[in-house]
Order: sequence, then structure tokens, then C-alpha cells
Amino acid sequence: MLPFHFITSNPEILNGKPIISGSRISVELILEWLSTGGTIESIYNQYDHLPKDSVEEAIRYAAQFSKNEILLL
Repeated sequence: MLPFHFITSNPEILNGKPIISGSRISVELILEWLSTGGTIESIYNQYDHLPKDSVEEAIRYAAQFSKNEILLL
């Protein structure tokens, strides 16, 4: 597993969803923005307080944890 320096989880923040450290921006929200046409650059422009490379790490985090995901229909 890759180390994730910018991603954290706290049951007191967003019910424990993985977020970018020091923010209330969840990995889920990052993926939703990207899926609706947002870009990494537009996220950084809107939230310039985010650490450099944190959005890219959020995407890698989501990819890592979806590798073993099984969809039952």
C-alpha cells in the first residue's frame, strides 16, 4: 500500500470519511468534482489553501481502495 500523507480520517469530521488533512474536503467530493467535468487545476484554484499534490493523492487513495471493490448486481 502506498503511503498517504495528505489523507486522514476522523470520526468527528464528516462521520469518518477520508478527507484532505486540515480541511473538510472529502476524497468522495474530489471524485464527484472530477466526474462532473472539474479539473485538478480548478479544484486548486477554488481551494488554494489545499496542500500541493493533495488532490492527486486523494485520487490515488480512491484508486487504491477501489482495487478490491466488488459490485454485486
